[in-house]
Amino acid sequence: MKLTIQLAAALLAGSTLMSSGLGFFRDRLLNGYYFDTYPLGIDAYTVAFTIPDFMFFILVSGALSVTFIPVFNQRLASGNKKSAWELSTSMVNFMALVTLVASILIIIFAEPLVRYVVGPGLDESGRSLAISMMRVIAVNPFLFAVATVIASMQQAVGRFTFYALAPTIYNIGIIIGTVFFTGGINIFGWQIFEGGIMGVALGVVLGSILQLLVSSIGLMGLGFDYRFKIYWKNKGFREVLRLLPPRSLDQGADYLNSIVEINIASRMVAGTVRAYQQASTLHMLPINLIGVAISTAAFPKMSERLAEGRPDLFRSELQSILRVIIWLALPVATITYFTRGYLVNFIKNGGDTLMAGLLGALVVAILFRSIYHIAARSFYAQQDTKTPLYISIVAISLNIGLAIWFTLILNMGAYGLAWAQSIVACLEVLTLFYVMSRRIKGLFNLDFLHAISRMASATAFMGIVSYIMVQLFQLGASDQSFLATFPKFATIVVVSCVSYVWFSRMLKLRESGPIVDRVKSLLFGRAHSN
Repeated sequence: MKLTIQLAAALLAGSTLMSSGLGFFRDRLLNGYYFDTYPLGIDAYTVAFTIPDFMFFILVSGALSVTFIPVFNQRLASGNKKSAWELSTSMVNFMALVTLVASILIIIFAEPLVRYVVGPGLDESGRSLAISMMRVIAVNPFLFAVATVIASMQQAVGRFTFYALAPTIYNIGIIIGTVFFTGGINIFGWQIFEGGIMGVALGVVLGSILQLLVSSIGLMGLGFDYRFKIYWKNKGFREVLRLLPPRSLDQGADYLNSIVEINIASRMVAGTVRAYQQASTLHMLPINLIGVAISTAAFPKMSERLAEGRPDLFRSELQSILRVIIWLALPVATITYFTRGYLVNFIKNGGDTLMAGLLGALVVAILFRSIYHIAARSFYAQQDTKTPLYISIVAISLNIGLAIWFTLILNMGAYGLAWAQSIVACLEVLTLFYVMSRRIKGLFNLDFLHAISRMASATAFMGIVSYIMVQLFQLGASDQSFLATFPKFATIVVVSCVSYVWFSRMLKLRESGPIVDRVKSLLFGRAHSN
């Protein structure tokens, strides 16, 4: 049974929240073990991820899902299941082959990649550690590629459960590595691994394997007819291969910015790489909960509308989804800014001034990156992967230029990286909106613009409430543990959110209606039924 967009988005957001909660626990463990005592080691661990992640993003990641799903859906909609399964099995085998080659190349060239590309600022011991961990983590692109094709098939037919569980399982693997493998691995008295931070890298591989297994379970009952073969003559497969390069370059260009950021941060004081990466992770949580979850859930339906020849329904759904994302992202970005000290404390006991400051500079990106995902997918649903690519190339070039200027010329340090990212996120979304408005007439009409202005007003009023609450529940010297800080954080968030919904209701924003109605039914439903 297919899930509605609302249920699918709720499932994805819930799973993202659960996965992020485990991610917080994972990062808290790592930071507790290494951030203060071995900052060079935690920097090396962060650097080791960069190239394997880059290969995954440029070859697979979102590139596959947004190019594969529309073509796959067309085959299913026309009743051509044979072609759909040929397309699927071809993509599994093709991606496995390509990423296997990439993984082998990473293992071979890990030393120059770390020395000249991602970690030139590390000293010799840190560089050697990063090289060793990169060679272990190099298997990730291969494992992730197969899991991503399998997950894309399930998304296309409206199955999100196992796709949603996979990231949680991945984090569990890393936690196992952090807790158990760092102390060494001993089997029947034989010491097969001495331990240390390298154990975390082994946990990463374990998590990747577990994620693939969980994703595979979701294929049960789907009727997938796998063959150890690539159907080169399949028209759908050739269509995906045609659409894939622009989106892959888009993904690669986007991640290239991360490589430049890590390169620059590695030249700063030990621990800066980790601090910036952790701030980036925190700012990505609301983006994944809102922008990615909603746009991922909505994308198959949007593609289906165009496949049915209903651009009018496509436009109305896109407008509604944009409104929901903006309505959610505005207050979340504001609350993140005011509670940044609490959030950092969750992943590092006692907090960290640099992490909190960087997160504060990234809150602008929370809003615009949340919007970006549905904005870009509106082009992908039309099987146009080139327009977002061209815009992304310009945006990434600007981001790299600003990052270098801010950090190396204006001496803004790691803050220059964060401000460059926020500025470019804003400009990229505005450019996509401009192109989109010329292509989809009536999308940004007066009703839409008035709604956005009312959302901004509600957010401003809520911001005042959030500021007052933070002043009432300030972090003290004794607020070191999660249990000590979470009640204060939860109180600030709950009061802020309630005030935002109330202000939205007063300003007659329809997005607040379902929430208010749900609360009323919970509080007064029984009374109404009598």
